[in-house]
Amino acid sequence: MSNRREFNNAGAGMTETAIKHSVDTKTLLDRLGRRSIVFVGLMGAGKTVIGRKVASALSLPFIDSDHEIEAVSRMSIPDLFANYGEAEFRSLERRVLARLLREGPQVLSTGGGAFMSERTRKAVARNGVSVWLKADLDTLMQRVAKRQNRPLLQTQDPRAVMEKLMADRYPLYGEANVVVRTREESKDVIAAEVLDGLAAHLIADH
Repeated sequence: MSNRREFNNAGAGMTETAIKHSVDTKTLLDRLGRRSIVFVGLMGAGKTVIGRKVASALSLPFIDSDHEIEAVSRMSIPDLFANYGEAEFRSLERRVLARLLREGPQVLSTGGGAFMSERTRKAVARNGVSVWLKADLDTLMQRVAKRQNRPLLQTQDPRAVMEKLMADRYPLYGEANVVVRTREESKDVIAAEVLDGLAAHLIADH
């Protein structure tokens, strides 16, 4: 029986206070222990904004792995790609994530390609609970169009690139413990669905 849960039916209009009390947070945190809640998914899925809301609801620190990589390298992600290439960036990303995963409990947002590494997936399985924010193509393109700091989309046909990324990455994202469909809905609702999914995985299944 799969341990993956998918949620997209929380009530609308929930505030951050309501999110905090929509699940038994004390029991959830007890079951989480020293593990991290690890958000995975493509660029534009909302890992940072939803991750921050979940971290706030659970009174946990929030860490963005891309920001940690930039701090370690003293370079922006686009500059790392431009100067060293994707392979070197991924190597640094693996090392940074391995360190971060030893520092839980926390809420950790990862880059879109991080979960493609088998080594990282194993580290997340040992030291975390993974949450995939799953979005459709139109939603992702609408969101990433607002930002220019996406190295993989600096092409003449970014939509085709995104479609290829979805085809390549969604099967592996599907290994996440919890799946939540992110869409044009209140961020509080999406965060509440993440908490529901975590509660089901950590509490209801035990």
